[in-house]
Amino acid sequence: MLRRFVLRLVLIGASVLALPGCSAATTPTPPPTSTQTPVVTPVREVVLTLGSWRPEDVEQMSRILAKFHAQYPSIMIKFDPTSAPDYDAALEAQLKAGTGPDLMYLRSFSISRNLFNQGFLESLNTVSGVKDNFQPAMLAPWATEEGVVYGVPFIATSHGIYYNQDIFDQLNLKVPQTWAELLAAAQKIKAAGTIPFANATGDGWTAAELMFMNLAPNFVGGREGRQHYLNGERCFNDAHMVAAFQALKDLAPFLPPNQEQLKYVDSQQLFLQGKAAMLLDGSWDIPFFEAQRPTFRWSVFAPPPPQGQPGYVTFHLDAGLGLNSASKYQAEARTFLNWMAEPAAGALLANELPGFFPMQQGLPQLQDEHATAFLKLNEGRGTDVRFAWEKLRDGSPDAYNLILDNSVKIINGQATPQQAADALQAGLAKWFPPAQQCQP
Repeated sequence: MLRRFVLRLVLIGASVLALPGCSAATTPTPPPTSTQTPVVTPVREVVLTLGSWRPEDVEQMSRILAKFHAQYPSIMIKFDPTSAPDYDAALEAQLKAGTGPDLMYLRSFSISRNLFNQGFLESLNTVSGVKDNFQPAMLAPWATEEGVVYGVPFIATSHGIYYNQDIFDQLNLKVPQTWAELLAAAQKIKAAGTIPFANATGDGWTAAELMFMNLAPNFVGGREGRQHYLNGERCFNDAHMVAAFQALKDLAPFLPPNQEQLKYVDSQQLFLQGKAAMLLDGSWDIPFFEAQRPTFRWSVFAPPPPQGQPGYVTFHLDAGLGLNSASKYQAEARTFLNWMAEPAAGALLANELPGFFPMQQGLPQLQDEHATAFLKLNEGRGTDVRFAWEKLRDGSPDAYNLILDNSVKIINGQATPQQAADALQAGLAKWFPPAQQCQP
């Protein structure tokens, strides 16, 4: 009887231990080891667009932007250029529509300042390096008179005269040091059956930028002389301006036959094919010319001044980098601008894009011989931006279009230098106070 009672207790205890929530005091069995790789959350990558008027630079800019991406893997900059003639209007339309790029190339002076005044651009005064790495003169084209910086200085370009060294050697010509020597060399080249200058007026902008604004500093007195016009101390039809337009008339007999029908690309090819000995142009064409591998030696010299006058070079502060006020990625965009403001980025730019010069203090060592030759033109000469850029494009008719139209007319024999200067003065006097107040 007792044995049956004890057995019942044992069986009841076993049943209780088997109930849910109850366990025996035994060592738990560990779960099986997982063989799956732990999931790693990827770093979020922000893609910023960079608008530009330089489709020619896609390959080089890709290499520059890849350097930035390697340092900041979470930020990708997409280079999205528009053709230069369409850029300004397209950019303003995009900004007004709310579809503009996060970052963008900015023209110097009036055009970019207009965008800032409309509220499309951010102030960049807090970008590291802006005040330390750039002289005030380099910041001025992208800053208000109150000192608000809205563009990080990016690229400067130089103007000069490309020349075929083989033709010069064959004709025993030296680099001209005065305006009279240049005209004499052109006459000798023409007499030998070669086109002296490849320039033409089929694209009117080339008459304004590559010819007039290339030559004008030597005749108006560089930056100091240009400021006299901006201050109302000179009228725009004074003897200096007439002399600058006269220089175009001097060159007209040495341009290609039927030049009024030739475009910029035609001028480039006349020079590259060795059919023209010289070309008034800018440093931005260096990569293109080098890629074409002309069969002759070529270099560049500065437009020479009149006898006894100091020499000047148009060294144009061309593009800054701006930040769209509507961009969703303000912090990331400023990281990129901080990087671009540093001298190391300037050195990278100078050697990836020969002919485009950084504006940070202390120019880097250039690796390209032709870019070096262009930059050496600044030595011993004054430098200035293109004549029409500062203040003279703020009203209508603006100085750029007045100079363009009248430069073409002079070269094509449709106006005299005095008439061109008078038209410039009369046009600007319609809206520009210094032109209204100047004393002839």
